[in-house]
Order: sequence, then C-alpha cells, then structure tokens
Amino acid sequence: MSPARPSFANWPCSIARTVDVLGDPWSILILREAFYGFRRFDEFQQELRMARNTLADRLRRLVQEGLMERRLYESEPPRHEYLLTEKGRDFVPVLAAMARWGDRWLAGEEGAPVTFHHDACDHDAHAEVVCSACGEPMRSEDLSTRMGAGYPERLRKRPDVQRRFARS
Repeated sequence: MSPARPSFANWPCSIARTVDVLGDPWSILILREAFYGFRRFDEFQQELRMARNTLADRLRRLVQEGLMERRLYESEPPRHEYLLTEKGRDFVPVLAAMARWGDRWLAGEEGAPVTFHHDACDHDAHAEVVCSACGEPMRSEDLSTRMGAGYPERLRKRPDVQRRFARS
C-alpha cells in the first residue's frame, strides 16, 4: 500500500496549490483532451486509454475543483458530458506553455508534434510568457520572487521563509 499523497492546498504558494489540484498527469491530459473538443466519458477513455475507474475519479475531481462542468446530454439512460468551465479554459495557456517547453526540449528532429494555430490572426503560434508590465520575455535570470499580499502574516518572520525570499 502506498502512502497517501500530501496535500498542498494550504501552502502559501500558488504553484503548490495548483499541483495539489492538477499534479497528476491524467488530470492535465484530460484537460488537454477537453481543449481538443472531447466531452464524453467514452471519448476520454478511448483517446487516453486509461482505466475507467481512474478516469471517473479524475473527472469527478476536475468537476469538484470547478475546472469542468458535468452536463446531462441523454436521460435514458442518463449520460453526461464534461465541458471546460471558465476556470478550465483559463488553464489552456498553461497547456500551451507546457507544449512550448516540450517542443524545445523533448521534440525530435521532425519538430513539434502539435501546432497551435491562433485563429484570430490566422498564424501558427507558440506560447510566450511575458512580463505584464513591459512585455519582455520572463526568463529565470531576470526574475526574483517576493512575498505577495496573500502570504500568511504568521509565516513572514520565520527564518526559513526569510531565507527563501532572500535567495531570489
């Protein structure tokens, strides 16, 4: 029996909180398939070739977390489809950023396996993470972190926390 996965839901870090919700590869791949337009349980199962109980569990979690909506599309017998919510659609740029990283570091000589096409300007495109203030690319060597307004007051003065933010 494997130990229970720790919860990061209350950590003072949006990355940790996101991992708590989506830190499972199946959840991210289900969101990818939903972005591709798949909606029904059997479609997800066929495309991902995952165990039905695992799929049911991940869909339940994505609905519970508000990334997908479960909607009845047939009453006899009852059948549901799963649609991205605003919160789920807001994850699509993260998928695009993951694809960009994978295209750079994991794609073979033949190139990117999937291309994103920006319908608004009719060009193939890739994700770029840029500074919201100046529009320049956000590169690790140009970034540092600071405690945000939501960082818990009770933790701000702890030496380990001070060290973490002094490194940035």
